Amino acid sequence: MEASEGLEIEKKYDVDAGATVPALENAPGVARVGKPHTDILEAVYFDTDRHALAARRITLRRRTGGKDAGWHLKLPPQAAAPDEVPRRRELHAPLGRPDVVPDSLLTHLQAYLRGAVPAPVVRLETRRTTHPLYGGDGVHLADLADDHVTAERLEGGHRPDGQGNVGPGEDRRQQWREWELELVHGEPGLFAPVEELLVAAGARPAGHASKLARALGGGKVSKKRAAEIPADTGDEGSRPLLAGKRAPAAAVVTVYVAAQLDVILANDPGARLEDAEAVHNMRSAARRIRSVLAAYAKLYRASPVRRLRDELQWLGRVLGEPRDAHVLREDLRGQLAGLPPGEGTAAAAERVERRTGEDFDAAYRLLQDALGSGRYFRLLDKLEDFRDNPPVRADAVKSGQRAAAKAVDKSAKRLRRSQKAARDARRGADQERALHQVRKNAKRLRHVAETAALVRGKRAGKVAKAARRQQKILGAFQDAVVARTLLADIAAEHTEPATAAVFGGLLDRQEERMMAAQAKYRKARKKSRGLLRSGVL
Repeated sequence: MEASEGLEIEKKYDVDAGATVPALENAPGVARVGKPHTDILEAVYFDTDRHALAARRITLRRRTGGKDAGWHLKLPPQAAAPDEVPRRRELHAPLGRPDVVPDSLLTHLQAYLRGAVPAPVVRLETRRTTHPLYGGDGVHLADLADDHVTAERLEGGHRPDGQGNVGPGEDRRQQWREWELELVHGEPGLFAPVEELLVAAGARPAGHASKLARALGGGKVSKKRAAEIPADTGDEGSRPLLAGKRAPAAAVVTVYVAAQLDVILANDPGARLEDAEAVHNMRSAARRIRSVLAAYAKLYRASPVRRLRDELQWLGRVLGEPRDAHVLREDLRGQLAGLPPGEGTAAAAERVERRTGEDFDAAYRLLQDALGSGRYFRLLDKLEDFRDNPPVRADAVKSGQRAAAKAVDKSAKRLRRSQKAARDARRGADQERALHQVRKNAKRLRHVAETAALVRGKRAGKVAKAARRQQKILGAFQDAVVARTLLADIAAEHTEPATAAVFGGLLDRQEERMMAAQAKYRKARKKSRGLLRSGVL
């Protein structure tokens, strides 16, 4: 069963035991407050023994009591502007067994669990009194939850500072009170006037991101562990933008790699669920990181970066095969759909569908195996380690602007060389290979220019755009080359006249597409010649 999904928008406040909920109907926009109702909620939170989920602001719990009993998974908050309230995706699944996390939720966690099995770490009992807020038109705007919480760290769980297990004589229980203001159908503008009343009544912005974070953060916490389990409620899940006009070179790479790693993690569940766009996004992110590590290789010690690039190449390959098979199948489906109906068209469509379907299924099975492998999980560990502890050489270039300019110039020179080789290549297979190399070099320049845009501004962005244009045009060329090869292979197996005629027409169509793409590429190359000259930035 698939998990249901919602979007949580809420703010938390610490409050003393003796505080009184204010008259919330006095807030602008609130017409009345409904009758309060009280529930007793019991939730068991699951995590690894090292709190891999909590460290990433993810909560997984099984809760009984109240109107939304069941399994709840709260994913990392979406980035928000400083004056905006973060939003969190929340997935729900039925109660099921108390000790078995539903597969529909586990799919979203595999990239963080990395082979570990989540187990109970905290039990919370909450006496919740809910005050519903309504607008003048009767719309249910928000709920204020007045929570009296008792938290217990469970036997066998690790201490928050990572120093072994919680001992039998240690204090496992905490109690506190907090208020949560959560939107139902209201707009975020409601938070400010209601918060003013809450603060006047003694509330303070919460010093923890979630009840789980507070439960795990109780007692003495090491500086390292405190950094891993966030305590603030600001722009959750985001990192400071290290890059700027005076940013060091390694910071430019770190920011870019961190953003692409976030893309990989965010799209991992979709890739497991056969979402073609998620597979594409993961593959693009892996390629971006690999391109940037190659372009800025001199900033880092060679060995760890080389190993990381090798593993990214592997990941890109296993992601690329089902992605390419999907694109080819959709492309040929569209071409066949545009042909006049008939016996030959139907037979050709059936054979193309069978072949492309087999290729996709085989590639996707390999991808599923890869995403469940220790090799993939180790790669994620290495990417996070590179982000957090980059192996920068002591003698590396310090200026981000200078390093970015050199990297773009080098990549642009590489592209120009491949363009010349393609221009001079013999027509046929040699030229096709040469144009494919141009496409790869344009893609690399695009990725490097994206990093440069962090510190070099609009011109770097224009370079990235020009490179992307060539990459896209030559991508269409390569799609036609691949389609031609597959169609020729299938056509060789079947000699029925009507079907052979259809395949012959399709093969002609691929040649036309290739010629059209080449003409577009020549125009794009000429148009960008001045922009991609030596000394680009």
